[in-house]
Amino acid sequence: MAIKAIIWDMGGVLVRTHRRDGREKWEKALSLPHGTLEEIVFGGESGYLAGIGSITPEQHWDWIYRHLRIPAEKQDAFTNDFWSGDEVDRDLIHFIGELQGRYRTGLITNAWLDIRHMLEDVWGINSVFDEIIVSAEVKLVKPDEAIYRMMLEKLNVKAEESVFVDDFLENIEGARALGMHGIHFLQPEQALHDLSALLNEQAPHST
Repeated sequence: MAIKAIIWDMGGVLVRTHRRDGREKWEKALSLPHGTLEEIVFGGESGYLAGIGSITPEQHWDWIYRHLRIPAEKQDAFTNDFWSGDEVDRDLIHFIGELQGRYRTGLITNAWLDIRHMLEDVWGINSVFDEIIVSAEVKLVKPDEAIYRMMLEKLNVKAEESVFVDDFLENIEGARALGMHGIHFLQPEQALHDLSALLNEQAPHST
């Protein structure tokens, strides 16, 4: 069955951390092991609650500041440094924009309640997607099958008519459990190569 929809993850795919110097600076200042700051910000109970919209991003940051004992006068600097190495992959966004008209396009992101503002007003990348699902808005997180079903319904496609691209293998496996095609994003060139191969394989061929 031919592919009709291509669905993307955001963090680690469309928006990636290209530099860790800001985070490493704070890991050193706070005597944290290398690479653990992301787990504190994104993981744990508070991160989960922010991801399903049960607490606001502000409440989550307040928890982080308290947990790490960051004084009020340094909190803005901490937050700015944490995000300083993240960049939108504009080439990938352009590619997705060119898919529109030939394929339905979607975005499923495990993210906090402020991410739609970033997508629309800061990065301006929302227009390349026909549908966007934010975990905090729907109170579901990948790899819960319900969040994929929701996107399939919004795009009006069957599972086998869709492909999902994500950097976390468990999220890919969640999509595949429904019958969706999955591409594990490791780097842009690899993902686009794998996507192209899949689209060619699934395209209807004349005889």
